[in-house]
Amino acid sequence: MVEKLDPLAFGYSAGILSAGTIFLLGAFGNMGFYSGAMKMMQQSHMFFSPANPFGVLAGIVEAAILGFIIGYLFAAIYNKFAK
Repeated sequence: MVEKLDPLAFGYSAGILSAGTIFLLGAFGNMGFYSGAMKMMQQSHMFFSPANPFGVLAGIVEAAILGFIIGYLFAAIYNKFAK
């Protein structure tokens, strides 16, 4: 028997993980580390900009929202197919 996922909890955890990742990329990117990953995040996130704190904060909010939506949808679709 397959266990069902809680979509809300899965969405919250994915949102927190996404926001934390963007925060770390912004922090380490400004120190000169992970510049390739930071450039990739700038291309894929509309509001992320490591040049100023507002750009990093906007990227964190954007990543949290997108992470929540994708995590919630993943868990909901998984529950539909789990028997």
